[in-house]
Amino acid sequence: MQRATGRGAASATPRSVDVARLAGVSQKTVSRVFNDEQYVSAEVRRRVLQAAEELGYRRNNAARALASGRTRAIGVVTLGTALYGPASLLMGVERAVRDTGYALRVVNTVEGDPAGVAGAVGSLLDQGVDGIVISEPIDERGGGDTRDRKEQPSAGDERRRKEADGDDRLRVDVPVLVLSAPSPVVAPRVLTAGHHADRMARVATEHLLALGHATVHHLAGPQRWYAARDRLEGWRTALTAHGRTVPPVVEGDWSAASGYAAGRALAADRDVTAVFAANDDMAIGLIRALTEAGLRVPQDISVVGFDDIPVAGFVTPPLTTVPQRFDAVAQEGLKRLVHVIENPDAPPLPASDPPVDLVVRASTAAPSTRRSPAR
Repeated sequence: MQRATGRGAASATPRSVDVARLAGVSQKTVSRVFNDEQYVSAEVRRRVLQAAEELGYRRNNAARALASGRTRAIGVVTLGTALYGPASLLMGVERAVRDTGYALRVVNTVEGDPAGVAGAVGSLLDQGVDGIVISEPIDERGGGDTRDRKEQPSAGDERRRKEADGDDRLRVDVPVLVLSAPSPVVAPRVLTAGHHADRMARVATEHLLALGHATVHHLAGPQRWYAARDRLEGWRTALTAHGRTVPPVVEGDWSAASGYAAGRALAADRDVTAVFAANDDMAIGLIRALTEAGLRVPQDISVVGFDDIPVAGFVTPPLTTVPQRFDAVAQEGLKRLVHVIENPDAPPLPASDPPVDLVVRASTAAPSTRRSPAR
């Protein structure tokens, strides 16, 4: 197949009927392919997409909006931060939205602004969107320190509380996808994705227990973050399930500097043989402090991180960690969101329960008798 050339043909904008003619299918089939509908064979889909590429065909989203009453735009509310997790998740969402053929509109919130999410959602609704993705990882109502964890609800606790009690959450009239946090809104359809941090933390903790450590200490993230609460909950659940002592929690702020500060304190405690850090940056700072204190990782103290940041495999020692699959979470979530946007009367697509991976590197090992707990 070749794209038409010559005067007139070069300036003509290709239409879906042109794609259908070149691919040898009906115009309805072209529409089905570009709407990612079912009942289109892989071979037909390939021919349609190849024809569209050769013709330089692009869907006219403005015309589609007028015809369908939809804007073909998805709004995203996200915390304005350069931290690895939120930034990577936003990148995954951007890629996933682009793949759906929808336009993307992003509004950033600011940490410490209790009205941030409501204002961002209102701004997106004013602009006109068919659906909203909320990636707001912080509980702006508060969430104190780790000294009394019973007063700090996890994301799961928060969802159950809101189901049981009446609440004053913002009400919107478009479908909403919430990533890794309780829903701050009420909507016709509220979908969730990325709610697996507690399972991932359990896997990290159980890895250390399986190596023979009597218990595992936890370097937690700031407890205003739902992810930090869920990781702490998973760590605690694993220790309790195995009948192990639950040590006091040390809280950091996600930075390597806070991990370094925590490491200086933990190095002085001879009971510490294993630490699960709530993110890789804190784990790297922790290892630096332990090394400066004359302790060997993993011979004296094993360390597990969380995220699998790009440098995790290149520090000394290479870091054992739990990877987050940001692209997979975003792609599945956006697929489900677009489905309810375009099929409002159909049941939502089921959420998957992805496996939890652990990347085992050189920062974990069986406990050494050289560093036996103090008696």
